[in-house]
Amino acid sequence: MKTTGAEAERRQADAGQAPARAYAPLPGVADEMVDTHGAVRPVWRPFLKALSRMDGPDLAARFARADRYLRDAGVFYRDYGTEAGAERAWPLSHIPVLIDGAEWEHLSRGLVQRAELLEAVVADIYGRNELVANGLLPPALVASNDEFLRPLVGVQPAGGHFLHFVSFEIGRGPDGNWWVLSDRTQAPSGAGFALENRVATTRAFSDVYAETHAHRLAGFFGAFRNALQAGKSAEDRIAVLTPGLANETYFEHAYIARYLGFMLLEGEDLTVVDGKVMVRTVAGLKPIGVLWRRLDAAFADPLELNQNSHIGTPGMVEALRAGSVTFVNALGAGIVETRAFLAFLPNICRHLFGEEQRLPSIATWWCGQEGERAHVAANIERMVIGPAYSTRPFFDDNARSVLGSTLRETARQSIAEWLASDGAKLVGQEAVTLSTTPAFVDGRLTPRPMSLRVFAARTRDGWQIMPGGFARIGAGDNVAAIAMQAGGSAADVWIVSGKPVEKTSLLPGEEAFTRNLPTSLPSRAADNLFWLGRYIERAEGALRILRAWHARYAEYADPDQPLLKDVSAYLAALDIDTAEAVPTSLIRNIDSAVFSASAIRDRFSPDGWLALTDLSKTARRFHVSIQPGDDAARAMTVLLRKLAGFAGLVHENMYRFTGWRFLTIGRYLERGLHMTRLLGHMSGEDAPDGALDMLLEIGDNVMTHRRRYNVATARLTVTDLLALDPLNPRSILYQLDEIKDEVEQLPHAYDNGQMSPFYREAMRLHAGLAVLTPEAMTDTVYQRLEADLEHLSDILAQTYLS
Repeated sequence: MKTTGAEAERRQADAGQAPARAYAPLPGVADEMVDTHGAVRPVWRPFLKALSRMDGPDLAARFARADRYLRDAGVFYRDYGTEAGAERAWPLSHIPVLIDGAEWEHLSRGLVQRAELLEAVVADIYGRNELVANGLLPPALVASNDEFLRPLVGVQPAGGHFLHFVSFEIGRGPDGNWWVLSDRTQAPSGAGFALENRVATTRAFSDVYAETHAHRLAGFFGAFRNALQAGKSAEDRIAVLTPGLANETYFEHAYIARYLGFMLLEGEDLTVVDGKVMVRTVAGLKPIGVLWRRLDAAFADPLELNQNSHIGTPGMVEALRAGSVTFVNALGAGIVETRAFLAFLPNICRHLFGEEQRLPSIATWWCGQEGERAHVAANIERMVIGPAYSTRPFFDDNARSVLGSTLRETARQSIAEWLASDGAKLVGQEAVTLSTTPAFVDGRLTPRPMSLRVFAARTRDGWQIMPGGFARIGAGDNVAAIAMQAGGSAADVWIVSGKPVEKTSLLPGEEAFTRNLPTSLPSRAADNLFWLGRYIERAEGALRILRAWHARYAEYADPDQPLLKDVSAYLAALDIDTAEAVPTSLIRNIDSAVFSASAIRDRFSPDGWLALTDLSKTARRFHVSIQPGDDAARAMTVLLRKLAGFAGLVHENMYRFTGWRFLTIGRYLERGLHMTRLLGHMSGEDAPDGALDMLLEIGDNVMTHRRRYNVATARLTVTDLLALDPLNPRSILYQLDEIKDEVEQLPHAYDNGQMSPFYREAMRLHAGLAVLTPEAMTDTVYQRLEADLEHLSDILAQTYLS
């Protein structure tokens, strides 16, 4: 029987809908994949068709690839429900949300209008105050608002704009229309997570994504980066200002800084000199022209804003008055996040733009058990035009007399008009009814409530909407569980065009490029790199001693044997307990290395991070499962190999610039201290039998000693090899030689033809040790050398890290 073209098309469509057949949208709720007639929306059909070709094991393997990428990249969120705000794996909902490109264009126009509206409101609040004067905003809504920063009134941003990067939480209601749930103008988060969601999701569906005309995200970020670069002078720098490691979105701060090539700074990295924001670097103070802040505005300046802030920089407001720095977004811009503003935006839009809002707002107000509109009106009125109006000296007496009751009446009219609109139809304790989208639950597609976080960036050509964003997916039917802290997850958003899209990239073209020098190294970053090197080497030194100790303990089975007892006492002085197979102090050292690396995630390679965190996880696992003796000795070998893998990645892959030198100096200095202490303790005449052989084993020099010396192990030969041999990478002299070479490449090693204090001290120590003989290496020499090495660390901190 001949098949007609229409029938063939229908069969093809049916095949593409196979995964959706068991999909049951919730009654009375809009769904992103299925329309009101129960048919799969056209934009989803190619994806579902591809999904129908995948069986259970295939999908599991795809989802595992995505999860593995997020785990290896270190993507996390901080769970504040735990005692210490533990880091939790990023909860990816593997099925992306697909939206038709034509619908997105309409939505984008509404969001651009809203961004312009919010800009106008903020500019007026900190400028002419015409909105309040004309009765379009109640004075108390501004004056009594915690986000209103009075010291910023009258301060115009250097670039002329208050808002540069905003986000909107949007949702589709039961009627199929999009609503704005909230605006984010303070320090919008999530753009970096949207990028990571995209990478992870394409790992799962690389073949499907390649065939889908989904808009790329790189062009959005490239246009924003270009706009920021155009707004600074040639010598100024751009930086992301983060509250620090404890912030729940710190990973994103580091990711965005690395992705865009910006510095990642904390408040302590900055100082204000003569009205100019400067960053402390190892090469001195350098000017900052643009700060993309990720901390709340009030914490930016403890001098003029929140005096309790420990994460800000005194003088920031002074720099803003001087017009020397651009904040993204301007300090005080967070005021329009206040939900009470939603009632007044429609009137303001008509007043300023002469048009209606393209995207209405929706809000839920606490108004008691009954949820009546009268209660809503009363609560909003108390919030925005209550007693604060008569007590706050927001206007002078003349202005207040002019406004008087007219302002109150206008505000009430605005509230009444808003209540009469669709935007107020959800009140009381009733939750917002959001649309659902497919999530893969228990082996099948299941509808889950969803909201979208969409981002807008100010570019040279005006506001640009990210062609995507990230979706927040509820853990169940309850909208309250849509937040990740409540068990929700995140999904990628594909904006699908009807034709091929441009494959943009932030990488320069092949025909023309500029080789940029690496950015200046902030002193705090140098400090963390230096201590990362020290902690890693400290852990390695402890592992080598512990491996030798447990190997002998396995042989003697007597911890009171003289050599074992002597080494146990030595380790106890270093807070290492040999009664523990994998000591707690060793875990602390490795944790300290991870912490130092966490503070410089923008400068740390994903491979290096993966190797370091793998070392930490393995050490913790051994800590609770390994027994002393041979079992512990083997465990130490495993940890040493993992540590060597990390060191190898750093040595082979890390760019040879200032940061690498500080990390390397930290390693060499700590290794020099390690060997100095060991030789001072174990090479003396009163050392127990076997101490010299153990020294060679710890220094990994047993075979070298046999080749270099035609005599049995002796104090002078061991001292010559481990202290004074310039070719032995474990000797003290070798460490000082390498430190000297690295110091020569640091900024200001020479100033006006003179050595820096750190360079001079490194040269003195190297020369002093190089002229000694093994016979001269006494306990007193080792003690003095240990003190000198510790002093060398202090001089480095004074010269570069303070």
